[in-house]
Amino acid sequence: MFAPGDTRRIMRQFGIQADKHLGQNFLIEQAALDKILKAADLKASDTVLEVGAGLGVLTCALAETAGHVVAVEFDRRLLPPLEWATQSFQNVRLIHADILSLELEDILPAGGYKVVANIPYNITSLLIRKTLEAAHPAELVVLTIQREVAQRIVALPGEMSVLALSVQLYGTPEICARIPAGCFYPRPKVDSAVIRIRMAESPAIPREDIQAFFLLVRAGFSQKRKQLKNSLSHALGWEDEKTQALLMRAKIKPSIRAQELSLEEWLGLVALYQQEYSSQT
Repeated sequence: MFAPGDTRRIMRQFGIQADKHLGQNFLIEQAALDKILKAADLKASDTVLEVGAGLGVLTCALAETAGHVVAVEFDRRLLPPLEWATQSFQNVRLIHADILSLELEDILPAGGYKVVANIPYNITSLLIRKTLEAAHPAELVVLTIQREVAQRIVALPGEMSVLALSVQLYGTPEICARIPAGCFYPRPKVDSAVIRIRMAESPAIPREDIQAFFLLVRAGFSQKRKQLKNSLSHALGWEDEKTQALLMRAKIKPSIRAQELSLEEWLGLVALYQQEYSSQT
């Protein structure tokens, strides 16, 4: 086990250089690690999935408190230092794999787990989607991601996006801490943030309506500078009158733009769409 301040030394010891193509930035500040752990609120009974275990700094810190840690690392070069760092922990399982190719239910218990990870920026959206849509979803997701992306996820009506709605459909996100770029090596170009998503027991919409939800949301944001009536009509191939009638029944102004709608308004719109038009599209 080693502290974040040992990162550069361990990289030299094992001849490791960060791979830019994999978005690798290794944690070097204890204060940043403490912020991640605080957000995770770990207990001895917790099972934790860590994605992008890297050199093992976060892995070891998780293993000190959690009952079991499943650490997934894609880069084969990092396995020797990762194995060395975690050798004294009996509660760590290392998996060399691409997390996006794994079925989470094959490596995690169905009874609940937490996801805690400092993830590569280049897989942020894909990993969040995979985590939220898992057959047995986590109870808590704590991710260190680009600060700008974190701010998009917690957006309110007026600045909503497909990403924000995708996350808020499944849980309640909050930004717990800011992590300056200087807390990583190599230093990234932007600051990061620790975001925590408290997962709901089930999505905010019946699972059979999720496909329609994303159909309408993506249609609405397909031309986000245009009025919702126009962007929906264009994407769905509807006459303006038909789209306007649906929006009016949902008590949504046809002239509004997609980013101005709340999650609740989208849910109401989807419910009406399912009742009246889903079989016609």
